[in-house]
Amino acid sequence: MTIDWAHFTPWPALLGGLLIGVAAASLILGLGRILGAAGIFGDALALKPGDIGWRLSLIAGLLIAPSLLMLFGAAERPRIDSAWAVLVLAGLLVGFGTRLGSGCTSGHGICGISRLSPRSLVATALFMLAGFATVFVARHVVG
Repeated sequence: MTIDWAHFTPWPALLGGLLIGVAAASLILGLGRILGAAGIFGDALALKPGDIGWRLSLIAGLLIAPSLLMLFGAAERPRIDSAWAVLVLAGLLVGFGTRLGSGCTSGHGICGISRLSPRSLVATALFMLAGFATVFVARHVVG
């Protein structure tokens, strides 16, 4: 395995990680809520009074931030080499997996591990193993 030094971007990655950490810490310390994107989005549809504002703000930020980066940054549009049907199926499988695992990578991987949650440690290990297996199968078995 080699590192693709032409596309290795440690500083933007570090900055992004710091921003995610600050957002997660702010949400848990300020509102006592876990920054789990799937749960935030899924529960935003329930429209509970007093709970909808911060959820919609976070979702709006997730949608607006990439657009701002495209306008003011040097970001390139991602190139996706898959058919729409494959993307829709992948999205549905991710949604099913987040319900099955009682959370997503942000909830378990960032907030759960930082709280030393045993359930989150197991869930994150399983996410990673599933990702490794998927890449292996896609690159070495199918492709």
